[in-house]
Amino acid sequence: MSGQTPLAVRMRPISLDEVAGQQHLLRPGSPIMTLADPAAKTASSVSMILWGPPGTGKTTLAQAIARSSGRRFVELSAITAGVKDVREVMQEALNQRDLYGQSTILFLGEIHRFTKAQQDALLPGVENGWVILIAATTENPSFSVISPLLSRSLLLTLKPLTDEDIGVLIDRAVADPRGLNGRAELEDTARAALIRLASGDARRALTGLEAAAAVAASPERLTEDETPTITDDDVAQAVDRALLRYDRQGDEHYDVISAFIKSIRGSDVDAAVHYLARMIEAGEDPRFIARRLVISASEDIGLADPQALVIAVAAADAVAFIGMPEGRIPLAEATVYLATTAKSNAAYLAIDAAIADVRAGGFGRVPVHLRDAHYPGAKRLGHGKGYRYPHDNDAGIVPQQYLPDELQGRRYYQPKALGGEREVQARLERIRRILGEG
Repeated sequence: MSGQTPLAVRMRPISLDEVAGQQHLLRPGSPIMTLADPAAKTASSVSMILWGPPGTGKTTLAQAIARSSGRRFVELSAITAGVKDVREVMQEALNQRDLYGQSTILFLGEIHRFTKAQQDALLPGVENGWVILIAATTENPSFSVISPLLSRSLLLTLKPLTDEDIGVLIDRAVADPRGLNGRAELEDTARAALIRLASGDARRALTGLEAAAAVAASPERLTEDETPTITDDDVAQAVDRALLRYDRQGDEHYDVISAFIKSIRGSDVDAAVHYLARMIEAGEDPRFIARRLVISASEDIGLADPQALVIAVAAADAVAFIGMPEGRIPLAEATVYLATTAKSNAAYLAIDAAIADVRAGGFGRVPVHLRDAHYPGAKRLGHGKGYRYPHDNDAGIVPQQYLPDELQGRRYYQPKALGGEREVQARLERIRRILGEG
């Protein structure tokens, strides 16, 4: 069923037309499409650095470009290649260009693993056009690739494949002669499970499909001449992972995120971490989880612990910066912090109450002494007259009217005696007494 070569390798696209996803890089006239143009195979072309998560098609794009353009293709791995290997490739590429007019594409995987000296060895060939370098990395090139090489290359960012992209690849692998060649059927639930477990990684999806097909085709499962049917149980057995019932567009998606936020609000840290784990294992978008944590920090915690919002935003930034699976760690840190800290929704209630008043027409004119007095003629209208500058007072607070006449005495923010908001409550009482509102 699987053959000696892994399914993910056998199913590599042989042309750019077969590439799933990355359509933002494959528009007509884009650098990749221009480089793949056979008519330009003897012309000088710019080198590229492809940056993206595993399984998004970096190697696939490089090979498809070489095939489409008719250029010579050489592949090196930064894990095994050294400076000597790089120099030999450069010399051979120069010979091919000068003797036969043949340009060379050098594909270098995992370039972030190259030392500075190894990357320096690439510079003469790239700068003089001996090779067209297509380098791949899963790490931020700004930190992992030397500046001279970055300045001589185009940086192209690959995105995780969508569920639709993964589905196309799975369907193609089931039917294509290079793949399962129609010798197995795939149930819809199994297909959905493979898509979910892939999390945007084409290699992971095809590896899971191949393993599940082997399970389905086991002799103890089949009678003679019976076509194997791949089920979601086969997928679970193949990947050694329980299949969560979780639809990122359906009820389970909303139920789990609701339980997650309510567990944080209810200060049940164990339940919150459980639901976080369910979302991570189901392939939920970590950015969605991070956004919900930021909202929770503002809505449910507020000034009871102002540090909660700082931590939630930092977790969101960390996830965007390092990606998954490591992103689960800052997500867990923020979840634990938010679930165990003091809670107050006073700021959330305050803004909603103020918005309700404004929508109901309760806004009135800004008091004259608070109006802008900087533009010509403003002072003749009395703008700013009688305004008292708080910093001229030792307490930094002076009694004067701030709300419009129609809203005098209206209070929106009502702090709770919880956490850090207890101090805010005491301070606010003193402020309101000075302002004459106590």
